[in-house]
Amino acid sequence: MKNFMDADFLLETETAKTLYHEFAEKTPVLDYHCHINPKEIAEDRKFENITQVWLGGDHYKWRFMRSCGVDEKYITGDASDKEKFFKWAECVGKAIGNPLFHWSHLELQRYFGYYGVLSAKTAEEVWNLCNAKLQEDSMSVRNLIRQSNVTLICTTDDPIDSLEWHQKIAADESFEVKVLPAWRPDKAMNIEKPEYLDYLAKLTEVSGVEIKSFADLKAALVNRLEYFNAQGCNVSDHALEYVMYAPASDEEIEAIFAKRMAGNAVTRDEELQFKTAFMLFVGREYNRLDWAMQLHYGCKRDNNELRYKQLGPDTGYDCINNYAPSAQMADFLNALIKTDELPRTVIYSLNPNDNAAIGTILGCFQDSTAVAKIQQGSAWWFNDHKTGMQDQMISLANLGNLSGFVGMLTDSRSFLSYTRHEYFRRILCNLVGNWVENGEYPADMELLEEIIKDISYNNAKRYFKFPLA
Repeated sequence: MKNFMDADFLLETETAKTLYHEFAEKTPVLDYHCHINPKEIAEDRKFENITQVWLGGDHYKWRFMRSCGVDEKYITGDASDKEKFFKWAECVGKAIGNPLFHWSHLELQRYFGYYGVLSAKTAEEVWNLCNAKLQEDSMSVRNLIRQSNVTLICTTDDPIDSLEWHQKIAADESFEVKVLPAWRPDKAMNIEKPEYLDYLAKLTEVSGVEIKSFADLKAALVNRLEYFNAQGCNVSDHALEYVMYAPASDEEIEAIFAKRMAGNAVTRDEELQFKTAFMLFVGREYNRLDWAMQLHYGCKRDNNELRYKQLGPDTGYDCINNYAPSAQMADFLNALIKTDELPRTVIYSLNPNDNAAIGTILGCFQDSTAVAKIQQGSAWWFNDHKTGMQDQMISLANLGNLSGFVGMLTDSRSFLSYTRHEYFRRILCNLVGNWVENGEYPADMELLEEIIKDISYNNAKRYFKFPLA
């Protein structure tokens, strides 16, 4: 029997151990998509206790606590931080087979030097140990990033954001890690939302473009795109429900926009026509700016109306959408490539059933402008566990170019989540190690080193064209 989460955790063969310990383990981390707050980096925040850094905003943990029957008081409610931590400890001790169990213990090992098992029995010990450790200067936000061997972080930022915290970080020569914005214009696209007109008013204010038409909206967005570009942004990100609808004429889109500007609701068909026009417009702009475009779909959000009214969005009530728009995705990419305006694109689906469909779409649009110009994104959200990561990489290897894969991201709001890169790399090395030991790939360590380091770090650096040495 193997020891619990020891140095060879998840590494089943000698080849896997070599690949991880000699090649992957010391390779830096490039976190090209996350949801951390740049203000906390700029101010080098220190957390008062483990609950603040571990449970605040982490809807993965919240979902599991709810499944354990924990009262909302101890999750998002007014219980004390200590009470919330003890409830989490009670739950995670029983989280057998759940990636939260592995993530939590990797974080305890790497950042706090705790190699035991967190449970109701050890909650007091771990609470005291972590809180004492968090008082050390080495546990400030910037030093947590340094400990994690991170070279670059892309946050997630709305077009109306001033990017003031990014500017402060960039001007601070004492912090060597690059922190860049990533453009997330969902609010500018979601014409059906009740708050849409309020958002356009804010966009008008920051862009200086009075928005009365769709042409005005595009001008305002170009203004903000240029601003983001000047701040070092070269990555966009979109949350999509529907990818491609039958394109409408410019006159039809202007009529839809005018209807919404008049305060009227749009129909579902009108909404989708508008969103298609919006995505085609920004896709062409990304190509002009030489940005990469990330597309996330396959999620049905805010399913619990009672809790949504109480807690708002992003609180753990989303699910996989069984809708698989493979034909639409192909049509969308084709609409951009027809005029040679297709940017580098990363496609993520929350539904693992879409792996093969995405794998076949990739091959339709590759060219010599980039290695794996059209990428399948890493196993995302409900799939970033051992099974999901293996399945995504096996599918990509079967149907595309695994060696050109841009690898893992945290997609997290926590500064302790960089261990997810370790988790991914162990799974990657074990998968490749098994292929080698099974005679499915030669034991060419020089070539294997290149592949492992590329997937872990180098591919993302090259693909996104980040300003790194």
